[in-house]
Amino acid sequence: MLAFILQRLIQAILVMVCVGFVAFLLFRYVGDPVLFMLGQDATAEQIVALRKDLGLDQTFIIQFWNFLTNATRGEFGISLRQGAKVSHLIAERLPATIELAFVAASLALLAGIPMGVYAALNRNTWLSQLLMTLSLLGVSLPTFLIGILLILFFSVLLGWFPSFGRGEVTRIGWWSTGLLSAQGWHHIALPALTLAIFQLTLIMRLVRAEMLEVLRTDYIKFARARGLSNNVIHFSHALKNTLIPVITITGLQLGGLIAFAIITETVFQWPGMGLLFIQAVTFADVPVMAAYLCCIAFIFVAINLIVDLLYFVIDPRLRVTKIGNL
Repeated sequence: MLAFILQRLIQAILVMVCVGFVAFLLFRYVGDPVLFMLGQDATAEQIVALRKDLGLDQTFIIQFWNFLTNATRGEFGISLRQGAKVSHLIAERLPATIELAFVAASLALLAGIPMGVYAALNRNTWLSQLLMTLSLLGVSLPTFLIGILLILFFSVLLGWFPSFGRGEVTRIGWWSTGLLSAQGWHHIALPALTLAIFQLTLIMRLVRAEMLEVLRTDYIKFARARGLSNNVIHFSHALKNTLIPVITITGLQLGGLIAFAIITETVFQWPGMGLLFIQAVTFADVPVMAAYLCCIAFIFVAINLIVDLLYFVIDPRLRVTKIGNL
């Protein structure tokens, strides 16, 4: 187990170094930060002095090393658009994105898994057929269209939910959350539902397909021959093995929720990292773009590591295999 963790940590470090190199290239080849900061009217002396202060007069290797060491401390310089430290901007926007992704993922799991199990165990009923038809719509419709439709019906026509903003937030140290107030839940309802629909339908279809496959295996037939009840067979044996591939997809999708919440945050003007990244791209704010890239990569790497570790908890065959290899 320890060797497996060390192996995954080494792989994670290599991935982060590669991502850091890509982010560093943004600084090198996407505009000149000196001209962004000083403007076109800067003198040659001012340009030379600022390039020295920023370390841009050093060699490529030294600059890359300085970038990596600063990135490990969460320092990515100053935003060219807002003039504030990028680390402060990320820390200010990160709670909103994490909160939105957490609510959306919880909604997708709490609804998707039971719906998938029901569709598998009752695949010939009208409700199961309806769920599968609706899942096709959820997978096919683009996220921005779902968001616009939800705003049209629930905000414009019915007036039940607000169409933008985060609402009232509560600060706990540097972290801010809207989940401690009714207004915060009121504001997050539509964005979270928009972000969750695709994940919910994907999880439902995956659980249904895996459940049907597991129910055809020999050990399920043997369990039936032993006289075990359907509840024990379905939920103690079949569902546990069904969740193994679901964990993989869910873990990757959770990282995707955080990384690709850009569209949802833009549609609902949700003050998260996605909206910050869109604004940074519009103004070619390279430090913010690089910081966002590294932050999302770190989240993906961390989630993949957690998913790998969960395999050992759910599937005992992996523990036996690893011990045998050691």
